[in-house]
Amino acid sequence: MERALKIVAGGLPLIFAFAFLVPLIVQGMEAAQITAPFGLSTLTTAVVIGGGWGAIALIRGRWV
Repeated sequence: MERALKIVAGGLPLIFAFAFLVPLIVQGMEAAQITAPFGLSTLTTAVVIGGGWGAIALIRGRWV
């Protein structure tokens, strides 16, 4: 059980990125009427941006 909690706690930056940042980026892009580059959907663009930011936070250990 302790090992499972350590695994989940280690992945919290990615969980936060996909659960909070991705929907926030999608809504922000739609509200500002920003089109996604390269013909991608806004959701795909948000997953790339939010997931990338979460992965960087996971690797570096901090968000900024």
